[in-house]
Amino acid sequence: MSVHNSRSAGASEPRSAVVVGGASGIGAAIARGLAADGATVTVADRNIDLATALAAELGPKHDAAQVEVTDEDSVRELFESVRAARGSVDIAVNSAGVSAAGSVTDLSVEKFRRVVDVCLTGAFLVIKHAGLVMVEGGIIISLSSLNARQPGTGMGAYCSAKAGLAMLTQVAALELAPKGIRVNAIAPGIVMTPLTSPSMVVPGLEDDYLANTPLGRPGTPEEIADAAVYMTRAMWLTGENLDLNGGAHLVKYPDLLSHFRRAAG
Repeated sequence: MSVHNSRSAGASEPRSAVVVGGASGIGAAIARGLAADGATVTVADRNIDLATALAAELGPKHDAAQVEVTDEDSVRELFESVRAARGSVDIAVNSAGVSAAGSVTDLSVEKFRRVVDVCLTGAFLVIKHAGLVMVEGGIIISLSSLNARQPGTGMGAYCSAKAGLAMLTQVAALELAPKGIRVNAIAPGIVMTPLTSPSMVVPGLEDDYLANTPLGRPGTPEEIADAAVYMTRAMWLTGENLDLNGGAHLVKYPDLLSHFRRAAG
């Protein structure tokens, strides 16, 4: 029997939210957006200093926690402790991510595994343990990527992890629906964050991204946060991988390796 949970609609009482990877970039924007929408937010990140600073910015009812997304015990403890302290976990967001550039013949297996561990296995652990503590329904949101559907040279690890996350989102949505838990993902295109900004110093790369983005500009973390807040309230939405990229999925992905090789001379 399906469960409809009014708590995740957010109309009558505060909701408890956990934002994993929430100390910077898109995760921080989502934490701010959820707090502005009335949720009580736990900012969870491996960088506890940044997480604590953001929680203090959000206000006294919000808090911070340290988590290592690739460590199951750490993720389990995070969600169980928030449920014990807040009484529930109504919203879980996974925005932790890393990348590593290199062709499939050059990339080390250690770098490949690191990207998959953080971006896919880490997301699995967040979905698993959020799903275990959500007893009255809820919403789980992952940050996927344009690269879940669009391949890019030099991005074999990242593309593979994000494509896996897109399918994991759909499987989890099927399995958790009877508990009233909705599982969705947002797939951003180019957004300037600490993860993407370092590569933008490569001459011509940003211009190539924007030339293949029909709306002609990068997104902002706040625009991704707006979509996340919408997902917490869209009660009939589950199993969705939302392309949010200014139309970039309609065109082509830049040839990153060519840019990197030109920059290296």
